Amino acid sequence: MVKAVMLVRVKPQVRIAEKAKAIEGVKDAFDVTGRFDAVLVIDVKELSDIKKVALKVHGIEGVRRTETLIHVG
Repeated sequence: MVKAVMLVRVKPQVRIAEKAKAIEGVKDAFDVTGRFDAVLVIDVKELSDIKKVALKVHGIEGVRRTETLIHVG
């Protein structure tokens, strides 16, 4: 299993956490304040699956950019 955290920036007044939770591989998601607007907790079978999750996240209306932090421990 590969674990990661995805940080998401969205357009103003957009909330994506609930939509992101419907994506396979996203184990939890919540909207936050600060430099990023949402945090997604990802748990997938292979490293290549993270790209699939990222592409689906970018397909959510209002998403501007993402940054993914992959667990290395």
